[in-house]
Amino acid sequence: MDQGAAAPEMEVESLPLETRCPPFPLRQYNGFWIPELTLRRGVPAFHSRFTPRPSDIILASFPKSGTTWLKALAFTTLNRATHPPSSEDHPLCRTNPHDIVRFVEIDFAFAQSADLEALPSPRLLATHLPHSLLPERLRETCRIACVGREPKDALVSWWKFIKKAAPAFGGDAAALTFQEAFDLFCDGRCPYGPPWRYAVEYWEASVRRPDKVLFLRYEEMLREPRGELKRLAEFMGCDFSVEEEERGVADAVVELCSLDKLKNMEVNRTGRGKGKLPVENADFFRKGVAGDWSNHMSPEMAQRLDKIVEDALQGSGFSFINPA
Repeated sequence: MDQGAAAPEMEVESLPLETRCPPFPLRQYNGFWIPELTLRRGVPAFHSRFTPRPSDIILASFPKSGTTWLKALAFTTLNRATHPPSSEDHPLCRTNPHDIVRFVEIDFAFAQSADLEALPSPRLLATHLPHSLLPERLRETCRIACVGREPKDALVSWWKFIKKAAPAFGGDAAALTFQEAFDLFCDGRCPYGPPWRYAVEYWEASVRRPDKVLFLRYEEMLREPRGELKRLAEFMGCDFSVEEEERGVADAVVELCSLDKLKNMEVNRTGRGKGKLPVENADFFRKGVAGDWSNHMSPEMAQRLDKIVEDALQGSGFSFINPA
């Protein structure tokens, strides 16, 4: 599915438009529905101005699929020598993960990318872009860790986020019903959707180049957080030593980055992000569980979405639930 798309050089106005899906208008490009502002300004600048480094680590995720958690885990693991996870003054205790690990295309879209070159190596950066829309130089040079989540739960989490963050987005975000969100989602008409194609691209890349791409499943991270953390650390080139294992460093990382710990920190209960959109930090945290879709979706709705995903994944070899 990854066609290796080059930097988009087109009239955005000529692309299919979707305006029913808050918080921003979407345009369809290369099979994905991308926020118009990101496609118009963020993606072209990302392709033309971003200079990748071999030590860069990119965290990729479809929205509301474990993004905040992955950022916290990766940052804490990568910087544990400088900032021990047991420290009461750890950066995560005073800064939201999204302000520590920034979205590259969003920074470019809002002209906030000037400090990227000044960041010391290894840089830890994030993206919501599909694999095929990333700059080719980045795909060839950097390591990419992607987290995927079962679509029904991703849908519920996305809808809840839109409702909570409606004051920041304005417009009709608060008016979006779950049925409306469900119908759009089933058609793949959601930010960076369809999510099944998004996941397959990264998973296929991880099969082709396991040294360059790691695919994590949100549900596996919930079941085996320590084991999945060790996979992430090994991929990033900062394995936990035997001595660290004995001292419980990996367990301390898992504990610090747990949803309960993060959501109850003062900065995440009352703070606001530093980006252009005035989203409350608390809006990024909800239940952090698997299966909550059953509290919002009828059996018929679940069957409909499951069938869409099953048909879309037919023959790909990929499953959102790890067959192992």
